[in-house]
Amino acid sequence: MTFSKGLLLSAALLFSAAPALAETAVKIGVLNDRSGIYADLSGEGSVIAARMAVEDFAAATKGITVEIISADHQNKPDIASNIARQWYDQDGVDLIVDVPTSSAAFAVSDITKEKNKIFMNSGAGSADLTGAKCSPNTIHWTYDTWALAHGTGNAVVKTGGTKWFFITADYAFGQALETDTAAVVKAAGGEVLGTVKHPFPGTDFSSYLLQAQASGAQVIGLANAGGDTVNTIKQAAEFGITQAGQSLAGLLIFITDIHALGLETAQGLVMTEAFYWDLNDDTRAWSKRFADLNGGKMPTMVHAGVYASVLHYLKAVEATGGKDTTALLGSMQATPTSDPLFGNGEVRIDGRVTHDMYLFKVKSPAESKGPWDYYNLVATIPAAEAFRPLADGGCPTAAQ
Repeated sequence: MTFSKGLLLSAALLFSAAPALAETAVKIGVLNDRSGIYADLSGEGSVIAARMAVEDFAAATKGITVEIISADHQNKPDIASNIARQWYDQDGVDLIVDVPTSSAAFAVSDITKEKNKIFMNSGAGSADLTGAKCSPNTIHWTYDTWALAHGTGNAVVKTGGTKWFFITADYAFGQALETDTAAVVKAAGGEVLGTVKHPFPGTDFSSYLLQAQASGAQVIGLANAGGDTVNTIKQAAEFGITQAGQSLAGLLIFITDIHALGLETAQGLVMTEAFYWDLNDDTRAWSKRFADLNGGKMPTMVHAGVYASVLHYLKAVEATGGKDTTALLGSMQATPTSDPLFGNGEVRIDGRVTHDMYLFKVKSPAESKGPWDYYNLVATIPAAEAFRPLADGGCPTAAQ
């Protein structure tokens, strides 16, 4: 078959006139603890989760190029603030994700609002991020202190644990978790016999445990997280506290904590989580891919939240055709959240992402079928009940 020069020239002109696929370059900064007590529950695993979201979204085929960078905020708000400012001002970062440690998250939230960028938190817990200190530029995924307090606090009180003593990490998250849980205990007819605050991060919890033991409380509420929680529980076992009749309520427990403790020590703990790798076929499939990239370690709910938040952000980039902050925030609020790890939910006007939460109980060694098989599902808390009602949060944005 032969073609005339005129036909070939017409075809060349036609293809040269066709518009090229618009390219949007997005830069995402994963900011978290990469070397301290929260490194296992966030750390490099959150970078892996973010990359998986980009891969699963097939961003490159949709004209979206994504660069992911990371940094260690060392759980210090001043360091977090400085990194966020540099990322926004000099490095062209469009979105910051993760950021465990509530004091660091508040600092990043403030900078993000000032620079009119977007912050999607997964690692920090204070419910004030979508309450009195909410920001129109901050979206809070995964969990918060209100959800943890109502999930675990209600469950423990209903089983007869009405007298509490709190061991609390002395920073924004610990204080918020104690306050929210104490309110739940009192509303259910219980009482708080005392509280003691420990430095963050802590090492020796013996004096705090002795005070809790002497209080006569039925339940010792641990308003801390990560390595602090692991060490508190280990030292409580050394003191024989649970054997003497007192119960421990881990108000924020991650699967990495249970892995560090071992089932012999952790069995029977009740906790509230937003995600578990073995929850259903979708979570199992995703988590096994994650573990292959993470040295065999299963994901925490923080890792799952990073994945889901990056996925939702990329959907908004595609829908709006760019990365204008106002347009992206509007799209993320208007579009229901939907992913294989959290199912369906929404981004409320206060920035709170709603989804189901779960009450789990740690298995005994005899119940476990193998590595990372740690939880029995006790109850599913529906999205509509899992998080603080919008009207009760005191978010100025929601009142506008």
